[in-house]
Amino acid sequence: MLVICPSMVVSILFTSYLFLLMSPILTITGSDSTGLSGIQADVRTMASLGATAATALTCLTVQTTLGIQEFFDVPASIVEGQMEAIFNDVAPDVVKVGLIRSQAVLNAVVDSLQRHRPRHVVYDPVFLSSRGEALVPLSLRQMIVERLLPLCTYVVEQRQQGHTPMHGLSNAMASAVCVFLNQGQPLPLAIAHANDYVDTLVVRSMGLTSRSSMLYNDFLSQLSSHLYAHSDVAYYASRLNVSTRYLGQVCRRVAGKAPKTIIDEQLLRQTQVQLATTQQSMQQIAAALGYSSQAHLTKFFKKMTGTTPSQYRKERLP
Repeated sequence: MLVICPSMVVSILFTSYLFLLMSPILTITGSDSTGLSGIQADVRTMASLGATAATALTCLTVQTTLGIQEFFDVPASIVEGQMEAIFNDVAPDVVKVGLIRSQAVLNAVVDSLQRHRPRHVVYDPVFLSSRGEALVPLSLRQMIVERLLPLCTYVVEQRQQGHTPMHGLSNAMASAVCVFLNQGQPLPLAIAHANDYVDTLVVRSMGLTSRSSMLYNDFLSQLSSHLYAHSDVAYYASRLNVSTRYLGQVCRRVAGKAPKTIIDEQLLRQTQVQLATTQQSMQQIAAALGYSSQAHLTKFFKKMTGTTPSQYRKERLP
């Protein structure tokens, strides 16, 4: 029989409240038929992190895992119409920009961003495909630097794994940064959390099939389900039927962090989201996230950030 405790109900309701509170993120980019990058990957990444994506498509591709075979550039007027529809209807605070292949589309994007002034613009420069194919002419790249970059909060640098760029990695980084900015996190924290997310993708893409990689993913899954009720490593080690020492070795090998650090960072992340996006009292937040008391929340938060929850909230809420 399924037993639902009051703290679980509060957590579920609060998560639903946050989901409704945050506006969708607008992603302006091209399509990738494989789903590994482009607008398909943006939607998938944002949804996996609890956000809603709105879209404006700039380009269609005929594409396989071996490369791009053909392009169809969406007319600038249609790109503009997509953006205007979203801005007028749901007023996104955060926008991600990716593939732009023509001056006319660049003009439409820049004009729309200047007119509506979203709080954050994250740009993932898409100039080359993962196979080294040129997607954007050199003349347009300079225009992008001059016109689009000054409007951006953050520009993603392409990450590499060894000597080969992983297809869609910078795309995932940009989308994740957008999600955390949309939650009200400051840029340095959003980048740090996005890096953590991308690191998990790197681990999965390496095709690891050892006990360590599977156990690490199981640990993350357990953590997402039980974080608010349990913040001790021993609990998760017991559920995974391993020793705390072995769990620690696995986490350090895969993520470069101790399991307690991973737990604390996730708890801090959720606390920051609630402080920055809601008017709930400290006592209510403490109860929803499983702190033993308001004092416990304050002590933990100050230890992790060097500031009090009240001061953090004051700096972020209007």
